[in-house]
This record gives sequence, C-alpha cells and structure tokens, in this order.
Amino acid sequence: MSEQEMMRVSLLLSCLLASTCLFTSSSAQSAGFVSLDCGGTEPFTDELGLNWTPDDHHLFGATANISSLNETKTQYTTLRHFPADSRKYCYTLNVTSRNRYLVRATFLYGNFDSNNVYPKFDISLGATHWTTIVISEAATVETAELVFLASSPSVSVCLSNATTGQPFISTLELRQLNGSMYLTEFEDKFHLSVSARINFGAETEDPVRYPDDPYDRIWESDLLKKANYLVDVAAGTMRVSTTSPIDNGAVMDKPPQKVMQTAVVGTNGSLTYRMNLEGFPGNGRAFTYFAEIEDLAEDESRKFRLILPDHPEYSKSIVDVKENTQRAYKVYEPGYVNITLPYVLNFRFAKTADSSRGPILNAMEISKYLEKSGGSVDASVMADLASLYSSTVWGQEGGDPCLPSPWSWVTCSSDPQPRVVAVKLSDMNLTGDIPSELTQLTGLVELLLDGNSLTGSIPDFSRCLNLKIIHLENNRLTGKIPSSLAKLPNLTELYLQNNLLTGKIPSSLTKNVISNFTGNFNLKESGDKGRKLGVIIGASVGAIVLLIVTIISLMCMCKLKEDNKMRKTSAELTTRPHVQRASSTLSEAHGDAAHCFTLYEIEEATNKFEKRIGSGGFGIVYYGLTKEGKEIAVKVLGNNSYQGKREFANEVTLLSRIHHRNLVQFLGYCQEEGRNMLVYEFMHNGTLKEHLYGVVPRDRRISWIKRLEIAEDAARGIEYLHTGCVPAIIHRDLKTSNILLDKHMRAKVSDFGLSKLAVDGTSHVSSIVRGTVGYLDPEYYISQQLTEKSDVYSFGVILLELISGQEAISNENFGANCRNIVQWAKMHIDNGDIRGIIDPALAEDDYSLQSMWKIAEKALLCVKPHGNMRPSMSEVQKDIQDAIRMEKEALVGRGGMSDEFSRSSAHSSSFNMGMRDNYVTIDESVLTPTAR
Repeated sequence: MSEQEMMRVSLLLSCLLASTCLFTSSSAQSAGFVSLDCGGTEPFTDELGLNWTPDDHHLFGATANISSLNETKTQYTTLRHFPADSRKYCYTLNVTSRNRYLVRATFLYGNFDSNNVYPKFDISLGATHWTTIVISEAATVETAELVFLASSPSVSVCLSNATTGQPFISTLELRQLNGSMYLTEFEDKFHLSVSARINFGAETEDPVRYPDDPYDRIWESDLLKKANYLVDVAAGTMRVSTTSPIDNGAVMDKPPQKVMQTAVVGTNGSLTYRMNLEGFPGNGRAFTYFAEIEDLAEDESRKFRLILPDHPEYSKSIVDVKENTQRAYKVYEPGYVNITLPYVLNFRFAKTADSSRGPILNAMEISKYLEKSGGSVDASVMADLASLYSSTVWGQEGGDPCLPSPWSWVTCSSDPQPRVVAVKLSDMNLTGDIPSELTQLTGLVELLLDGNSLTGSIPDFSRCLNLKIIHLENNRLTGKIPSSLAKLPNLTELYLQNNLLTGKIPSSLTKNVISNFTGNFNLKESGDKGRKLGVIIGASVGAIVLLIVTIISLMCMCKLKEDNKMRKTSAELTTRPHVQRASSTLSEAHGDAAHCFTLYEIEEATNKFEKRIGSGGFGIVYYGLTKEGKEIAVKVLGNNSYQGKREFANEVTLLSRIHHRNLVQFLGYCQEEGRNMLVYEFMHNGTLKEHLYGVVPRDRRISWIKRLEIAEDAARGIEYLHTGCVPAIIHRDLKTSNILLDKHMRAKVSDFGLSKLAVDGTSHVSSIVRGTVGYLDPEYYISQQLTEKSDVYSFGVILLELISGQEAISNENFGANCRNIVQWAKMHIDNGDIRGIIDPALAEDDYSLQSMWKIAEKALLCVKPHGNMRPSMSEVQKDIQDAIRMEKEALVGRGGMSDEFSRSSAHSSSFNMGMRDNYVTIDESVLTPTAR
C-alpha cells in the first residue's frame, strides 16, 4: 500500500471515530478484544496488560469522575451517563459475522449525580432485552455478561428505560471466543446470559481472568461470598491445588490452567452448595469442569453423582474423572446443553458406594438461554437510511430503530415484530433527493420531511399503501406530482406548498384529500388551460379547514358543557383519583362522597354495640347488620383529642375518594353526641395477624401458597395508593393487624388514620414520626422525612412474618441479642439458612424452597436501611407473582394441582424454540449429561 493510500485509510478511520460510536478491536490483545473506558479521556494499559480505549468520541451523554475505596482501577474512576428519557443510547461494536463473542458491561455508580438515587435501567444487545441493571450499592460494581453468535458486521449495546436515576455505564468489553467454544444447537435463536462462573478451591478472593484466561472470562473465587451467595458448604470440604500443568486441549470451552489447578474435595463423601441464579427459573446451559489433581493410588477410585433435590433423573450418570480422561491432570467437561434450573440452585456431588475418595470439583459455568428478538421489520432499511446521515447526531442513535425503544425521530407499531409507522424529520437541514429507502417502508403512515432543503422529484410511494399524512412543504422539490400519490388508498393529508413543482395536480388530490399546493408557481390545477395556481387553492383549502375547525370547536364546547353538568350531578371516580387534602371541617373534607350515618342507624345495626369484634389504640370495633342485610364493622374512635379528631377526618377524607378491591371498603361515618365512628364492610376472617400467630390454632394456619396470595393482594392495594392516586398516598402504618381477610380469604388493606398525601414534585414529606414499633422505617424515624419507601420497609417486615409466622418484635423468639424480625431473618438468610426462619406450622412438602428464597430475598431488599435502596411496590408485587408461579409449578410436581393445570404446565417431550413463561421446552434426552 502506498504512503498516500495509507494516509487516506488513516484519515477515513479518524473520521469514523470522530463522527460515530463505532469501535474496532485493539491489536495488543487477541483479535476481537475491545476494552472501552466509558467517560475516559486517555488510552492506557492496565495491570493485566489490557489496553483500554476512551469513548471520548461518543456523541451522546455526559461524563463524570467518581471515586470508590472498593475500586481504584483507572477504568472505574470515570463513567458516562445519559438522560432519563424515552430514548436509547447505544455503543456500536465491530464484529465478524458467525463468530462467537463475550460482551461484558460494568456499572459503578459512585453517586456520580450527588443524589444517592440508585439507578435502575435496561440494557439490550441490538433489539434483544439483555437485562435490567439495578444498582443497590454506590460502591459495588454490577456486571452483565452475554455470549452471542454474531450475525452481522456490527452489534449495538444500548441503555434505555430508566425507572429511577439515570442510565450510565463504566466499561464495555468485547472478547472474541475461539472455535467451538460455547457452541449450542440453539445459538441462532438464543444468546447465553452468564449467571455463574466459579473457580472452586481458589486460593484468594481475586478472580482469575486475562492473561491466565486468554479469552478474559472472569472466574469468580468461591471464597468471595457475594458471588451468587455461594453457601451451604458441606462439612469435610477441603481445598486442594497443584502446580502441575493441566491438559484442556480435548474440551471445547477451554477453562484456564489456573482455574483447573485448584479444586474442592468432599472428604466426608459429599460436596454441597447453594447459589442464586439471576434470571432463572428457566432453561440454561450448565457445565462442570473436573481434573484429577490428587495422585490416587492404584487401588483408589473417585466416583460420584450429581444430586439435585426433587430431580432424581439428574443423578443417574456417574462421574469418574480418571476413567473419562484416561489419566490425571486432564480436563473432563460433563454438563447439560439444555437444563431447567430454579432461581435458587441447591446441588450436591455425592460419592458412590464403590468409591474410595469423595467428589472433586474444579469449576462451574451456568448461563441462561435468552431468546433473541427478531427485531423490527424495517431494521435493515432504516439502517441504510440512517447511514446517509451518519454525520448527524440523530443518524447515530444506533441499535434497532424500534426495539427496545424507538429512535427519537421514528414511531413504530406495537406489534411483537414492529414496523416503522412514522418518520419525523422536519427542519433537520436535509439536502439532496428524498431517500429512496423511505419508499420501502411498507407500514409507513406518516411522513414529515417539511422545512428542509430537499431537491429532486417526489419518489414513487405506491408500495406504502398505509400512508395517510405527507408533509413535504418548504423544500426545493422539482418535477411533477407523481400519479401514484393519487392512488394511495388511505391518504388524507398532503402538504406540498412552497416547492418548485410543475405540471398538473391530479384531480383526486384536490377532492378527497386535505391538501396545500400554494407557492408552486408553475403548478396547474388539472383541466385548467393555463391559469397558474396561487393563493386561490390555499385560500379555498384554508376556508374549508377553518369551517371544519369551527364546527368541531362548537361541537366540543357543547359536549364539554354537557359533561360538566354530568360531573356536578354524580361523584366522579377514576382510576387515578385526585385526593383532596384534609380540610378544617369534616364536611368540607368529604363533601357528599361519604355517607353520613345517624347514631340511631348505628345503634340499630349494632344492637346498641352488643358484639365487640376487635380493639386497638384507635378504639373498639363492633359487628353490625343493616336493615338492608349488609354486614358492617363499626370502628368507634376512643381518642377525642385534637389529634384523634384529625386522624378521623383524615381517614374519612381519604376513604371517601379511593376505591380498590384490595382496600377495605369504606361505607360512611357518624359524628353525634361527641362520638366519632367509621363504618366499613365486615371482613369475615379477621386480621392477617390472627392467622399467623394469633387466635387461630397452629394446625389451622394458612398455607404458604395462600400467604403468597395474601401478600399479592396487599401489595396491589399499596401499589394503588402509591401510583394510582394523585397525589400518592403513604399509608404510614402497614402491619399484619391492618391487613384484613374477607370470607374468601382475599386480603384488603385497612386503617388510614395515619396516612399522608405525598407532595407533588418533592422527594419526601416532612412529618412527625408515627407508626408501629417493629414496622417503622428507621430512615423515617431518624430524618422525619416520610416517603413511599417507608411503606415498602413495613411491607418487607410483613413478608418476613409471612415466611416465619413470627411477630415483628419479640423478646423471646429471636435469641438473646436480637429483638426484631429483621435482624434475626437477615442473619439466617445471609448464612444461607432459609429453613431456620420458615414457620414450623408449614409442612416441608407444602412449599417450594425456590419461592421461599424469592420472597426472603425480596423482603431483605425492602428493609434496606436507606429508602433509595429499596424496590418500589410495583417491583415487589412482580416478585410475589413470580413466587406464586414457582409455587404452582412446584405443586404440579408434587401432584397438588388439578390435572388441567398439570397438562397446561407440562413440558413438551421434544425441543421447541418457542418460549413458555421464560422456559424453553426441552428434549428429555438432554437429561443425560454431555461429556466433552
């Protein structure tokens, strides 16, 4: 290549880096290595020998410097963050089609925004949703890893859809894999989302990666307890190691020497572990790596089986490392190409009766199958269109034009495989011809190209049969109006004014379409002998449009008056009610929305307060039956202080305007003779508290599946208060005695005397601390700043009560140094001892440990010390629903559900690429491990 040609190539590469977010691999490592230091400004080489490149040519987002005592590496001193808007922000990486790659993104928050609002956002690979990044600690690096087969010359990694905080990224890495590594028969339709990669017998907490692993996979140390919560280590587990070389040439996935030179051995005959698998339950790929690194005598043997609880079919195959590899110090790689795994994986390797040595385990990898999105129908066409404007910011948004969110100038249909329905490029300084790519968008409904400097003729849009609105005005278009426009069956609006068009206007465009052709002085009306069009058509069209607008306006005004009359004559109830703040008088507060009972009516219904059904700090509750036959509960408030009256008015105000099936129905109130009474629907099965540790006999305690359903009901009610009311309502006194159960054991939240309305536009409500000890948010107690996350804390305590059947506060049940359920439960859960907190009233064969773990860990997130570390009630509700699904599937396995349910939940006997509730149906033959 000549020097001049080399200069041209160099200049071209510089321009690409300056105008796009396209990155090529570094030549210092293996081909296909990319290490992007997001937010960085200078290239550098780290202590591992990896060459890092700054992303300083990225046109989107802003950079921030951070510091963390936990992470001092250069790549974690900066980050790039993006607005929390509806757009997605993408990095585009060069790849080689039909090669496999590992892509890794890391996120270290470091409080870059000085708000301590932990971000939550989505990350996608092309059109496929990869995972949701949830930051729970400011100083902890979150990592996402994916193995994929490249199907095109580039791939986009996109951040989008922030629900809290701002999307951000610390590093983005691409590692090309070799040959048949991670080969599966499903790779054209599924990616592999890495859930666990563990180095057993590690000598330190440091991970093994490049250069020990030439592909720079990160093998987490089994000493690092935070890695997948690796717990339940069996007694007699011993760590062994060797310095002898390990032969891994015969296996496909090439675990590194350093990983295979260490192992754990079960000297008592078993190895037992428990770990959490993020993203599961579902189908995945699970492989173990064994190498005999102890010198066995001639008469010694090491044989063992994999034991998975409730899955005896997995324990049929025997692992004999030395026999399978023919010699020691050689890797044996048995595993399952497709196996259904739970969220909490309990596994054990147990030696066989004829084995003289206990099992050995060197390493393990588990990944979940992530179904690839087919992308939008118009992806390739839109990519070609965007490439024409690669020097613009909007032309470089990257990723799929529609998924997981559309480009800023595009609107897409809501189909599973969406189409582009609108292109909005008004006033974008476009020049040249109208791109022919637009004519290939067969789903296009709206085209806005006005206010540019486009030239040339209008192309043929006859393929775009759905086109309704076309704006091409204020350009420099020439030539005739194509007759194909007149043949578009759905065209309703056509604006071509102020161009240089010539010829005649098709007559149908002036009769059936709202149009404007003014400013085209060489354009004539069809049938006209030569009179040029000018202001005439524009004025005529304008007059017609004005007339239509006037008529519509008059109709709307009449309709508005009619609606206002209807609003005045009936109480308005919407899904997002506007809740009025408490007024100085009760009548002002509740208006006509709540029924006012007379004292006579109350006494008649309760037979003069004969049957007492409950009591508390608020007063006494009595049973009643109205003359219409409706059962009621009458709460007689015992506190007539100013505070008591205020709570009474507060509850009437709120309950008269909010209605939800999981909130106790408020029927009315009574204020006579100095007495304050509230009237509710009667809840036949009392309080949740009574069923957990109250008057209900222990042998009649509610089942685990029913507890989950009660939790879901209560979560729905609270979520409605937080998101379905304007402004939001903070309950402030959630506890098991305020969750009531109707005759069908459906749960409803009650007692709104302490509830507060959130203040729109503020992060908290300053409030004197009120609530119940044991359920009280410690952050609220210290700061006196009330937020919706205070309710989340209280609900987390309720979840722990549902699991354990224990009260929130106890001097006897939690040990000498612990009085509250949160400390007690956290101690057990952190040690992997879920059984230590499960209610003894629940029989072991009546619940699934998977659903127990799911709820226990969500409960611990709810009771985090800081509100911004806690999930929203919507997230809690979703996890409860996941736990219910796990429990129902477990019930099917235990034969506890109907045949109909069993049939609908059963796996197919043959492999199917479709998904069912995040599962890939599997071929039973894959239950036999694949040895490689």
